[in-house]
Amino acid sequence: MRKLAINRLRDRKPLDEARIDRFLQRQTVPIVEGAKCTFLFRGGEHDSVDEVWVCHRIVGQPDRVPMKRLGNTTLWYAIMELPSGSRVEYQIEVRRGEHYERFNDPLNPKLAHSPVGSSSVCQAAGYTEPEWAKYDPESRPGELLDVIQPAGALRHESRCRVYLPARFNATQRYPLLVVHDGDDFLNFAAMKNVLDNLIHRRDMAETIVAFTNPGDRIKEYANSAQHARFLHSELIPRLESELPLLGTPAGRCLMGASFGAVASLSTAYRYPGFFGSLVVQSGSFVFTDIGNTHGGGPAFDPVVRFMNRYRAAPTRVVDRMYMSCGIYEPLIVANRSMVPVFRGTGMDVRYSEARDGHSWEDWRDRLREGLSWIYPGAAQYYYE
Repeated sequence: MRKLAINRLRDRKPLDEARIDRFLQRQTVPIVEGAKCTFLFRGGEHDSVDEVWVCHRIVGQPDRVPMKRLGNTTLWYAIMELPSGSRVEYQIEVRRGEHYERFNDPLNPKLAHSPVGSSSVCQAAGYTEPEWAKYDPESRPGELLDVIQPAGALRHESRCRVYLPARFNATQRYPLLVVHDGDDFLNFAAMKNVLDNLIHRRDMAETIVAFTNPGDRIKEYANSAQHARFLHSELIPRLESELPLLGTPAGRCLMGASFGAVASLSTAYRYPGFFGSLVVQSGSFVFTDIGNTHGGGPAFDPVVRFMNRYRAAPTRVVDRMYMSCGIYEPLIVANRSMVPVFRGTGMDVRYSEARDGHSWEDWRDRLREGLSWIYPGAAQYYYE
């Protein structure tokens, strides 16, 4: 078996900075060799670095992996074994004396973005970015319209964006998808590209999509009666009165990730039979079996009360539910645990896991499977 690149470098003589310069010019960092991923950090020649770590959030693993210095050089490294298909977001942490600093990997240009900042990305062997999430000049683009909805239930105006498919025709009727954290899905999960491509390739039915945005996300998405009433009694009736929508349960789907998944489920729970389907990703479906300690902090208190109540008396809230969760995120146990509970009510549940974390790119990568199952296009039909 061939030695890892970092070990071949260590064997070279003389092992000096010029050789490391040439080594780094030839490598893509992290260096992926089968299941082994080598993370690198290089300090300056006059930089007194004392310790370096790779920081990630893979559940069940130490979240700070120490790096080793290569000989007496400025190069530090750590080798991690990642299963095929893994995608891991991480940062580098450096200690200089009593000073700690954490930042994105300066040797790796791959970044993932979110509302709270960016992280470096390690794409392990077997992972590829879905081409259907990238801009395709062959796909006819849909149109995004700004909508301001006076939200009486929430006591503030709600700003939404409404997506109309490229071949929009006012004489046709379309299904409706309502997306929580809408701007984040557009900005960090490339959802307009996804919709344009899936609809153009007929993987997904032509659909009108309402991208909603919260005012106070923690309050509105954690099992809020006001939020549910806003969707059911204000926003959707307006959209169905102004746009050519099917206006039937089968033509209404709610979608969200993390707390947005809780908002989707709890809204459907309050209005059973009004929505036909849900797309819930990495749902913050935290519950307790004994006591009230859940470790999520006060923001999760209303979520836990709702999930405990639901688990005590599960009910069918929609006909079809697509669920996904990352294997590397802490919510994996809660999501796995809810699958049989949901299926036990008679709902048709499709569940998918990926070797990824609680991230927008993980949710992006699952969109094709979820959306083409909920609202399949002509290319998804076949005779059995």
